[in-house]
Amino acid sequence: MNADAVKMLQGRYCNSLTQYSRFVTREVFIGDVPMGGNNPIRIQSMTTTDTMDTLGTVEQSIRMVDAGCEYVRITAPSIKEANNLAEIKKQLRQRGYNVPLVADIHFTPNAAEVAARIVEKVRVNPGNYADKKKFDQIDYTDAQYRGELERIFQKFTPLVKICKEYGTAMRIGTNHGSLSDRIMSRYGDTPQGMVESAMEFMRMCETLGYYNLVVSMKSSNPQVMVQAYRLLVQTMVAEGMNYPLHLGVTEAGDGEDGRIKSAVGIGTLLEDGLGDTVRVSLTEEPEAEAPVAIALVERYAIRSQKFKVESQKPELTTHHSQHSPYEYKKRDTYEANAFIGGHMVPRVVVDISRANLKDPATLNAAGYLYSPLLDKYNMAEQSVDFVYLGDSLPSFTLPGNLKQLYNYATWQKLANKTLCHPVFTLQEYIADDANRTSALNLVRVTNADLDSDAFGLLQMDKSLVFVLETNELHGMADQRAFFLKLEEFALDVPVIVKRSYTFPDHGPSTMDHGQSELKTQNLQLYAGTDLGALLVDGFGDGVWIDAPQVETNVITSTAFGILQATRSRISKTEYISCPSCGRTLFDLMITTQMIRSRTSHLKGLKIGIMGCIVNGPGEMADADYGYVGSGTDKVTLYRGKEAVKKNINSANALDELIGIIQSDGNWIEPA
Repeated sequence: MNADAVKMLQGRYCNSLTQYSRFVTREVFIGDVPMGGNNPIRIQSMTTTDTMDTLGTVEQSIRMVDAGCEYVRITAPSIKEANNLAEIKKQLRQRGYNVPLVADIHFTPNAAEVAARIVEKVRVNPGNYADKKKFDQIDYTDAQYRGELERIFQKFTPLVKICKEYGTAMRIGTNHGSLSDRIMSRYGDTPQGMVESAMEFMRMCETLGYYNLVVSMKSSNPQVMVQAYRLLVQTMVAEGMNYPLHLGVTEAGDGEDGRIKSAVGIGTLLEDGLGDTVRVSLTEEPEAEAPVAIALVERYAIRSQKFKVESQKPELTTHHSQHSPYEYKKRDTYEANAFIGGHMVPRVVVDISRANLKDPATLNAAGYLYSPLLDKYNMAEQSVDFVYLGDSLPSFTLPGNLKQLYNYATWQKLANKTLCHPVFTLQEYIADDANRTSALNLVRVTNADLDSDAFGLLQMDKSLVFVLETNELHGMADQRAFFLKLEEFALDVPVIVKRSYTFPDHGPSTMDHGQSELKTQNLQLYAGTDLGALLVDGFGDGVWIDAPQVETNVITSTAFGILQATRSRISKTEYISCPSCGRTLFDLMITTQMIRSRTSHLKGLKIGIMGCIVNGPGEMADADYGYVGSGTDKVTLYRGKEAVKKNINSANALDELIGIIQSDGNWIEPA
């Protein structure tokens, strides 16, 4: 990176806010699969087998590679597991698999030093490795702080020297929930603390002349994760560093939740050209993670080629917005019709214009459950706020609290406009000023419209809401530019962010179950990225996902899932569950489903489900309650970070957890 580029990036975290430009990092060699530089974004995952189960680990590693993993990570909690990595590696090579192996180290420097002589890369967590984690609050003087750093340097140096000698790469992997007492005491549980935790170790490596580093800033909260990576890049650039970034949302969970949460965190950073390797952490089999990571990453291979053609030399654009990418602040807007904008939660719009509008059960997919016997609707936890009908008219009565949106020409002809609001084009809104009688007027606009003569003719009043659309390949940046321009123009109009998706069909039947699942997953990943990236920055007063090939109930669930993952609107219980590894002390997938089956009605609660004490109280950084494996058939239960029941029998653990929730007054009986 030349001096001019570094200077222009001071205080910045990416090359460009307005066009796709990959942030080029140092190339790091990990076996024969280099990372960073101009290499593709690499895919990786982690085994869940016992590391001492050589055959099981080898077989699982092969399944992971066949699924698309380019690196395989294996836990090495002690020296015996670290030594067994040699046998695992030998058997993989004998079977024709030359995949680079990564040893995952937490508390044991001796195990790291053994593993570094065997595998191609080791991962250390600064909060656990050579630092102290007893949840003690200590006020360090500057001299004491420097003294602790010197002690850590002496303990860390042997590993660095071994890595230099053997050509082994290293990941400095900070986790939000496992910051050391020293970092917590000075910086708190913050993105800045995460960054400083890693930077200390990176500076030590550079002092020792070792540069074969990769860095990560993982959190179960995508908002914290995104802020930490951005701050890391800004800090690295300021200190003349550009190490590759390993992206991941830790403890993302399973199913829809895990995919959406991963997309919000990982996708937001990929949109800005950050990231050199991706690991999607799902509470599923590890070979299920690679296809999800590949689906996230492949959008940027296409985008990178297009933008390379359009701009051989991407500009390092400057921006003088008051908006900070390093802390969350919702954009200030007025409250339109006492319903959208201001302090209201983001609203959800769903298109039912193509549905069967003769059957009230159509609204089940939008969260309004129709009872034919009672001829009434019951609201589900995820009930949309607007239904868009376009030019179609329902032949049944809609719920009394559900707002309807119609194209302006059709809305004008409605005899009863109660709860009905028009959607205008920009030209319609300007031309028919005298005919507007709605308390809420939605106007479709694009970023390009802001610079048009027509936009200058808009008469602003507090019934106006923009519906922001885009057809750009890099749509998130296009829509973000719109918000930044609104700030520049001092316009506080609420904005519903709309994204439209179509997916190619593969094979003879468009009704094929596998195709439907693939479209569902891609919608979760793409919308999670595109809408989530704006919401984590506080942009957007509503979301509107248009995907004609996907079932309406999936669109509804995806929209609410994105709002939940960005902490914009809570509509269900949140589970922070780790993806399992060789340290796990129970079947995480079965246990997660068991806990979910009895607690999924506890809207707003966050429950951490961790396989071992390594990923216990720390990784559940902001969970309300925790269920953590602490031994064979033993579980320790947490309230926040406090262990309240230790080493109880796993057969009774869920009942005991529910008892704690009940005693705290946070339990409600399921409907």
